[in-house]
Amino acid sequence: MLRLPALLLISLLTLAACGEVEDTRPGQPVKTRQEAFKSLLRSFEPMGTMLKEKRYDADKFLALAQDVVSKRDAPWSHFGPDTNYPPSKSRAEVWSKSAEFEQAQKDFITATDVLLVAAQTKKEASVGEPYKKVYETCQGCHKVFRER
Repeated sequence: MLRLPALLLISLLTLAACGEVEDTRPGQPVKTRQEAFKSLLRSFEPMGTMLKEKRYDADKFLALAQDVVSKRDAPWSHFGPDTNYPPSKSRAEVWSKSAEFEQAQKDFITATDVLLVAAQTKKEASVGEPYKKVYETCQGCHKVFRER
């Protein structure tokens, strides 16, 4: 009789201990860059939803594009030489292919500039391709430089 509750308790405690590894390094560079990317995503995803669901709101889309541009530089400075440790999802290629990684950053920044200019027209027909290009820069970088 006591075995089942004890087994359940042990199982629950084991699952509770399986949380994500915490960044305990000074300045928490991995956690900081992950939070910066999540913040960017919180501005970028609603734009895609708006386009996909055919609920384009020019003013909201512009505000989100401006927000993406204002946040786009935040993560990159936190990819220091000693920042590939758990909970990082970065691959070693971030550092071994630093020129390519830097180019991926520049491509992303350029694409967000184009998106902002398109959003300023407030025409739905102008923003689809630039939005797609930003998305593609994110996906391209993830394929090479991020663990899944």
